[in-house]
Amino acid sequence: MAYEKGCPFCNPKIDEEQNIRFENVSCYFLQHNKEQGILEGSGVIVPKKHHANAFELTQEEWVDTYDLLQKAKVYLDENFQPDGYTLGWNVGEVSNQTILHSHFHVIPRYNDEPLAGKGIRYWLKQQENKREKLRK
Repeated sequence: MAYEKGCPFCNPKIDEEQNIRFENVSCYFLQHNKEQGILEGSGVIVPKKHHANAFELTQEEWVDTYDLLQKAKVYLDENFQPDGYTLGWNVGEVSNQTILHSHFHVIPRYNDEPLAGKGIRYWLKQQENKREKLRK
């Protein structure tokens, strides 16, 4: 498998704050302790092989991602009782992909959050996000 030496997703056991909750042949479901203070229950599904983004995943990795998503939902429903989920991929730095290893966000959402009801599109639809060339 292709690994990147300093990549936290290629080497998930190096970071003591990162927990492997589930894994299958090609992917992990990871949760990081620092995320749990605000995004309770959140995690990411990452391929074990280093890929910069989701467009590089193999068919097996897509199937294994689906498998872990279903397992993660059961786990999160039983342990955190969320009211909904935000799911998604960031691809490239402009989309805020800060770790350049493909990862699928699994974020439980709760009715008592200050930003309940506001998903990804809420932030993207703000007038401040309108492209400069379209403002003219």
